[in-house]
Amino acid sequence: MNPSEKKQKKISRRDFVRGAGMGAAAIAGAGALPAVAVQAEAQERASSAIPAEWDLEADVVILGSGATGLPAAIRAADQGVSVLVVEANYDIGGHGLLNGGQVPLGGGTSAQKKYGIKDSPDILFKDLTDWSVVETNGMPEYRYNDRGVQRALADNEAPTFEFLLENGVEFKDEAPGVQGGHAIGISAPRENYAIWDKGQSLESPRGGGGTTIYRALEASARKKGVRFLLNYHMDVIFRETPTSGRVLGIQASYTPTIMPGTSTPFKGFRSDGNIEMEKETVTVKANKAVIVATGGSTGNVNFRRMFDPRMTEEFQLAGDPYSHQDASGELAAMAIGASLWGTASQTLERNGYFRKRNLIGAQYLYVAWTPKSPVFPLARATGLRVRDWQDVILVNQVGKRFYDETSGNWPYGTHHGFLDPYVHGDWRNPRRIKYDPQNYLDAAVAMNEGSVPPDYGAGPTWAIFDAEAVKRERWKVEPPAIDPLYFFSADTLAELTKKLKKNPYHKAEMPAKNLEATVVRYNAIVDFGYDPDFEKPKPQYKIETPPFYAAWATPVVHDTYAGLRINMKCQVMDTKGEVIQGFYCGGESAGGCSQHGQGRCTTQGYIAGKEAAFEPSWG
Repeated sequence: MNPSEKKQKKISRRDFVRGAGMGAAAIAGAGALPAVAVQAEAQERASSAIPAEWDLEADVVILGSGATGLPAAIRAADQGVSVLVVEANYDIGGHGLLNGGQVPLGGGTSAQKKYGIKDSPDILFKDLTDWSVVETNGMPEYRYNDRGVQRALADNEAPTFEFLLENGVEFKDEAPGVQGGHAIGISAPRENYAIWDKGQSLESPRGGGGTTIYRALEASARKKGVRFLLNYHMDVIFRETPTSGRVLGIQASYTPTIMPGTSTPFKGFRSDGNIEMEKETVTVKANKAVIVATGGSTGNVNFRRMFDPRMTEEFQLAGDPYSHQDASGELAAMAIGASLWGTASQTLERNGYFRKRNLIGAQYLYVAWTPKSPVFPLARATGLRVRDWQDVILVNQVGKRFYDETSGNWPYGTHHGFLDPYVHGDWRNPRRIKYDPQNYLDAAVAMNEGSVPPDYGAGPTWAIFDAEAVKRERWKVEPPAIDPLYFFSADTLAELTKKLKKNPYHKAEMPAKNLEATVVRYNAIVDFGYDPDFEKPKPQYKIETPPFYAAWATPVVHDTYAGLRINMKCQVMDTKGEVIQGFYCGGESAGGCSQHGQGRCTTQGYIAGKEAAFEPSWG
């Protein structure tokens, strides 16, 4: 512990109350995170006032401990420099802990070579820049990628795979596959699968395969001397002048997770060996560089609406309530002159951007949070898993059906075997796909009947069903499976529409006559055996046995594809196209790459960590 740490006072009662308010706001689903709400104010206050004294310092300071941050930390430490990771959450692993354990890495990995899969950096680069490949909805996968960013990925993915193995990550001993990643090129299978056989554990937010990847990397980082400061949210990045010169360090504020019904910060399971600070605000000097690995922006409603105005607040983030993706890295970087980049990939309707899920009845539907999860008090419900979409109808905020309920997301992106034959750069490639626009998601987010100013959001999607559907699905329609603010029941449809007002995102009035008419027509369609409205295949079950139910079934927002402009070394660039010295970025906070999954994140962390370590020191 350095002298400045020893002088800090204990956390005040005001700090606890402040943190508790944040937890309450998150539970209420009130919109933007409080940490983001104060960030612009903090940046403005800080301006160019470089601290005379710093609370902490390290050669390389990394913002975020996830799929980019941990590889960057290890790679920098391998070069012999000191590394400090600043993490806003109570635990280490970031959004990666929610991942299922699939890591797309190609270009000639040892796994590919072992199983006779032909691949190379050149093949991978051609794949990642192939303008002719489009998804089944016609969206081009690679056309708008930054070629330099893609070249760097192609050259470094295979070394990143070996790096992960060297640092304790274990993958199944099987041929790389195609399930789990997209926009990773279609000339060869490149998906690697982490070993996962533990099931749900208390130290995991959801018990997915990503846990084994990031616990292994965390262990390696600690062994190599990387230090961690948890529960501190980065608000300010210091530069020599507000928009010129090198990056000098950061300012972060204490933002603990407060569990409902308590006044104590939740520390999770990774407190041993971390830096313990007792200040509301800390400053951290970066002798060489700062690396932004904050995980993207799709959790910040106003930021994501720059790319797609339809993405209003009712569309919940896939990672919440654990991984917030609040645009903090992007906002702080833009405040000191960094440029946004690759915005087309975020605006166009790519596969991983927003998704329909098979869970209903809870606010957070991307994964089924179990009661064993340490963040379950924030998630509040597991959700009901829909086994057969014939058991429900889906209606918009004014009670009308809008599409075939059995329709899902677009088929799972492009991958090896997607086109047969596949000829790189052939103008005929788009003709070889089966065009399938899957407009369910378009309908869900674009229809605005009943919407209200100022945003005219599409509003929630509700699954409507009856008591017989509950029996067929074998649901227990009570907490903790459902959230009382996102699940309603009544003896009549008219009564059901009145209860929807309790939901914080249901702002429009659902006319009872609309829902009643919708159900009457659907029951007639079941008798008819054909759906002339939306072509739902062979509608099977009427909705006629009370009680009747309405369960939240709104699509979720997922991947971030637009972010800060970086070069092949992951150095952040300004609006003039010039490098900002001592400043790096990777993963979902970086722009120029349309790839989904952990491949780009781990690879860019691998690149940035080494490059940052060789920056000249200042001061």
